Amino acid sequence: MCSLEFGPGRTQAQVEVVRVYEDLGRCPGEYRVLVDRLWPRGLTKTSIDLDEWLRDVAPSTELRRWYGHDQGRFTEFVRRYQAELNGEPGASAVSKLRKLAAGRRLVLLTATRDIQHSSAVVLQQAVAERGVS
Repeated sequence: MCSLEFGPGRTQAQVEVVRVYEDLGRCPGEYRVLVDRLWPRGLTKTSIDLDEWLRDVAPSTELRRWYGHDQGRFTEFVRRYQAELNGEPGASAVSKLRKLAAGRRLVLLTATRDIQHSSAVVLQQAVAERGVS
């Protein structure tokens, strides 16, 4: 859903997580980034309206496989993923996302079914909490 509150002079990053299979489309002025390591199943490269695919910000393959979307492991997953985001290449990717969020809405696209227990919400917090640098 598009909102008029985004624009120059905004002091806090506006970061939204959207599931690619439920995407309602682009709003004017936003920047859209796919943040999954793997391309979403069943979708072609032209079927997703995005500006960039930033694989380096996704959890490592090892962490993704360990987590397996087991909600009982989510707290530990968050801790491990935040550690990855603090190292390289995660830190550079988060910094890039913070800059992209300056003055506009940043949309993090993901294929995950359970948004609330996903890497995308952890990333959303990391970008929004640190603000724009």
